[in-house]
Amino acid sequence: MSLYSIFGKINTQEHSFPSDKLTTRDGKTLEITFIKHASLAITFDGTHHIYIDPVSEYADYVHFPKADVILVTHSHFDHFDLEAIKKVQTTETTLVCDHTTGESAVTAHIMHPGEEFSPRPYLKIEAVAAYNTSEGHTQFHPKTREDCGYVLTIGGTRIYISGDSEPTEEMYSLHDIDIAFLPVNQPYTMTVDQVVEAIRHLHPKIFYPYHYGEVEEKTDLERLKREVSTLTEIRIRPME
Repeated sequence: MSLYSIFGKINTQEHSFPSDKLTTRDGKTLEITFIKHASLAITFDGTHHIYIDPVSEYADYVHFPKADVILVTHSHFDHFDLEAIKKVQTTETTLVCDHTTGESAVTAHIMHPGEEFSPRPYLKIEAVAAYNTSEGHTQFHPKTREDCGYVLTIGGTRIYISGDSEPTEEMYSLHDIDIAFLPVNQPYTMTVDQVVEAIRHLHPKIFYPYHYGEVEEKTDLERLKREVSTLTEIRIRPME
């Protein structure tokens, strides 16, 4: 995968969102749009559109291209919003989610950690367990609820979107990760130290911190950059 990218803007009628363009292992274009918090959009080869955790508070999705696939990591309000989903959904769209979210969704392909699914010829999805491990924090994202992170293989490139999780055995067992999105906000997800340790295990080519800010304890992004930059390429994009 080429590490070449363009840090640009995706413009809708209402807002401009930063985006990176990369080249996948098979030479196709991959564009990642950073909407806010944990909401992302991925465009593959210019025509295939994937949305992760779309939320109406962060964007008016009526102005976005219709979705091939929508992924929801878990049922919390800042990740699962039916109204946002409906704005990019068509009868051909595949909605992929964890089983708790699936109880509220009309039609969805429900995934459990450890399962794989290929909703399109160009896309393979692996569900990865996402949960808290620190004492006193496990109630936020309990392992028993089976929230999901996802590894997306697109054009041969492997993208790990962890969802709300602390470091776990399941995360550490992943391999050949090209791009990793890891959350950095305690008490709900990871500390800077936890992210650094996760990067040591994952060895991604590119690391994007996401799901930071919007809590009382602000993430020290400058420290994160210093600690991680010797291990991988870190790209901090506005997600607050």
